[in-house]
Amino acid sequence: MTDQEIANKVTMKPIDQIARQLGIDPEDLELYGKYKAKLPLTYIDRNKFGKLILVSAISPTPAGEGKTTVSIGLTQALNQIGKKSAVVLREPSLGPVFGIKGGATGGGYSQVVPMEDINLHFTGDFAAIEKANNLLSAIIANNIQSKTRSLNIDPRTVTWKRVMDMNDRSLRSIVVGLGGTNHGIPQETGFDITAASEIMAIFCLAKDMEDLKIRIGNIFIGYTFDKKPIYAKDLKVHGAMAALLKDAIKPNLVQTIEGTPAIIHGGPFANIAQGTNSVLATQTALSLTDYTVTEAGFGFDLGAEKFLDIKCRSANLSPNAAVLVATIRALKYHGGQSLKEIQTPGVEYLKKGIENLEKHVENIKQFTLAPVVAINRFTSDTQEEIDFVVDFCKSKNIPVSAVDVWGKGGAGAHELARLVVEATESCCPHFTPLYPLTDSVEKKIETIAKRIYGAEAVDYTAKARADLAKIKNLGLEDLAICMAKTQKSLSDNPKLLGRPKDFVITVREIEIASGAGFLVPITGAIMRMPGLPETPSSESIDIDNNGNISGLF
Repeated sequence: MTDQEIANKVTMKPIDQIARQLGIDPEDLELYGKYKAKLPLTYIDRNKFGKLILVSAISPTPAGEGKTTVSIGLTQALNQIGKKSAVVLREPSLGPVFGIKGGATGGGYSQVVPMEDINLHFTGDFAAIEKANNLLSAIIANNIQSKTRSLNIDPRTVTWKRVMDMNDRSLRSIVVGLGGTNHGIPQETGFDITAASEIMAIFCLAKDMEDLKIRIGNIFIGYTFDKKPIYAKDLKVHGAMAALLKDAIKPNLVQTIEGTPAIIHGGPFANIAQGTNSVLATQTALSLTDYTVTEAGFGFDLGAEKFLDIKCRSANLSPNAAVLVATIRALKYHGGQSLKEIQTPGVEYLKKGIENLEKHVENIKQFTLAPVVAINRFTSDTQEEIDFVVDFCKSKNIPVSAVDVWGKGGAGAHELARLVVEATESCCPHFTPLYPLTDSVEKKIETIAKRIYGAEAVDYTAKARADLAKIKNLGLEDLAICMAKTQKSLSDNPKLLGRPKDFVITVREIEIASGAGFLVPITGAIMRMPGLPETPSSESIDIDNNGNISGLF
């Protein structure tokens, strides 16, 4: 059966039963039908923390790694061995759902449900974030042409963009305000995808509503004609923007196929944003369970580094273990085996591709975290290939387990669950950030590029150099770094697979996300508004007269 067929055969529990597993009074739920609910923030106890397990992966490939599937399967397995657990994930963006990646609710017998709802509009969080973002755009445009309340904003310096939750490359760079002053002031601008917006970043980092408002107010807009910096709070719009997020800020409760609690909230991409779910969702799970499993997007070099250096530092969180997901197919791809032949046995390719896994394990240890490798099994894997990776990990004293969470659900990851529990008990009390915030911006970028990616050096375009000067003049040098980089390689060149060496990272420009509390160096050809592939996933999605959706995967 397909993932969707498996999900559709599941008899879901009413969401109040899932809430009771966490000790939540059903009367406190804000219901979105029978199987989805919003959770009040009152259940967060910042003095009570269970164990936090971070799930990441090797550098992604078209062959797939199944990081979300393993996160869900591991959580189900922890519950089966007697550990009260919940999985905390990001909400899927419609861009990938209708683009090249498809849905993001796991697979096989390790899925979150109702999968159609979660993959489509869910509880409307993305729409609220989009509206809050675009309200600021409208207020900026209105102030620029105001005759009585103008802040004297120079439209040429405005960097704020509109957003929408769809891949549409034609909106990356546009001109607005054409048609005379009745239609606005002409201005070059563009759209980002909602998952890459600063509002999404703020939404996922905010500690409460007051913190949300403060962060929104600190969004940098641009300059006046006399070079004075302008922030969202100067436009007195931060309260209204926060009001649009009053329901969205509450985490969403759903369930896995096996009836394990799942909290899904926020959805920043990891290659162009910070790549992790909301602080509030993570803290809710930590307050209500003994073990919280959470996922960081793409490879450890992207989502996990940002999870640690941005999210954990900001929210005073510290993981107790890090699971690195790998597949035999992906490792062979990194070793040079073509995608067409990826199901053909090839230990010789594994011997080359294993270097990618080795580098990510080294990166985990740089944060003084305890690594555990999870080999996500596929039916095409041979025992010889599995044994090679297991033997390699054991030779490096890395706990490792081959799991079948797609075919068996939690039962396919009992060994992994036990290894993770052991790792959480032996891990140091607090992780070590990669860099101090007091370092210069260039030093922080260089630290990430050299220590995490393995780069030889960092180069800057003239635009990026100008951005560095602007950041210094604004007094924002102490912000964290959120690198925008291809997920396909440790370098900024997607064609350099495995563990590339002697490469240079080129920073094209640096965007300021002062409300979120970080800077975004944009490297290589990465775009914050993705495009659709030649054959988008939307061509396979349909709905019948009874409301049954097909083609989501």
